[in-house]
Amino acid sequence: MPGFELFDDAEKKEVNEVLETGILMRYGFDGPRKGIWKSKELEQAICSTFGTGYAQLTSSGTAALTTAMAALGIGADDEVIMPAFTFVASFEAVLSMGAVPVLVDIDETLTLSPAAVKAAITPKTKCVMPVHMCGSMADLDALQQICKEHDLILLEDACQSIGGTYKGKSLGTIGHAGTFSFDFVKTMTCGEGGVVMTNNQEVYTKCDAFTDHGHDHLGADRGADLHPFLGYNFRISELHAAVGLAQIKKLDRFLAIQRKNNGILKSYLEQVPGISFRVVPDPSGDSASFLSWFLPTAEAMEKAIAAMKEAGIMPGNFYWYANNWHYIKKWDHLKNAHSLYPFSQAQQSALKNLAHTSFSQSDAIMSRCISTAISLVWTEEQVHQKGATFLEVLKKALS
Repeated sequence: MPGFELFDDAEKKEVNEVLETGILMRYGFDGPRKGIWKSKELEQAICSTFGTGYAQLTSSGTAALTTAMAALGIGADDEVIMPAFTFVASFEAVLSMGAVPVLVDIDETLTLSPAAVKAAITPKTKCVMPVHMCGSMADLDALQQICKEHDLILLEDACQSIGGTYKGKSLGTIGHAGTFSFDFVKTMTCGEGGVVMTNNQEVYTKCDAFTDHGHDHLGADRGADLHPFLGYNFRISELHAAVGLAQIKKLDRFLAIQRKNNGILKSYLEQVPGISFRVVPDPSGDSASFLSWFLPTAEAMEKAIAAMKEAGIMPGNFYWYANNWHYIKKWDHLKNAHSLYPFSQAQQSALKNLAHTSFSQSDAIMSRCISTAISLVWTEEQVHQKGATFLEVLKKALS
């Protein structure tokens, strides 16, 4: 990752085809666009590549999550269970729908702990939202069973796991709906963009309208479309879709490189005394965009980080425990409910409680964890060099 590392003439070709028509919007202008419909073509490619019945492109992964929740009927004061380790967009989307984010502990999959999910269910719980962080997956069998027992929606935030699978099915296609982000640093990028995937036609139809001001898209004249319900402008542009169309054709190549480089690097790191690796519920389905590893204690990790910084090898290694964007420890704006608009009483109460909630289980995991990003442009020689350097630096620091 990310896919932009391997931009070439394929992206230029797709983008230039759009520019030659002058039609950058995904809807309307049927004549001048001369048969060029990059968004439609990319949606079809997503369905074919990932094995989903329907795909609706959006302007971002955040917009995709928001759209999916709207289409699934998640709204005012509904509780959505999600992990304490995610990207801020996950809870932003929940709050934007008037719903209540209920953050719970992770386990060593670096995703939702099924036990924590069970403990958090209340009469107001409507949805469980696993976030498949850093390229790998949650324990979907356990989460599906919980959702079935309690009649809950399973919404997969698969924005960081493009190309990952679970027991032969693509992540993002297993729940009632799932989302990808195609932002600039994802394995497959549009520059900006996202998608909602679902196998439910009704959910798809709602997504299709919701992302375009509620247009039903049933007429030949866009101006005469009906609006069965309210929507927003979450459309992707034809330029962004064009980039994604070139990228999706390279996805198998991206994944093969990631898995090869990940495996080589792991072969060095696993020689470090005391090191362990994240639990992957289906190892064959790991997209391998990151290699996530643990040391026995937070103190050992602090020593390792200091040594890695001194050796100049810390860039590209993410210590999420101290990261502003991805772990609850630094989300003061969420815990203090700092918003430009008023929250509902239920949201305010939940966020106030969140500020005093212990995440000791997650802290114990995240304080010992680093995720190493896997580049698509490393040569095999470079990966071996990196691995050897890691091994030397970590052994010395931890001896």
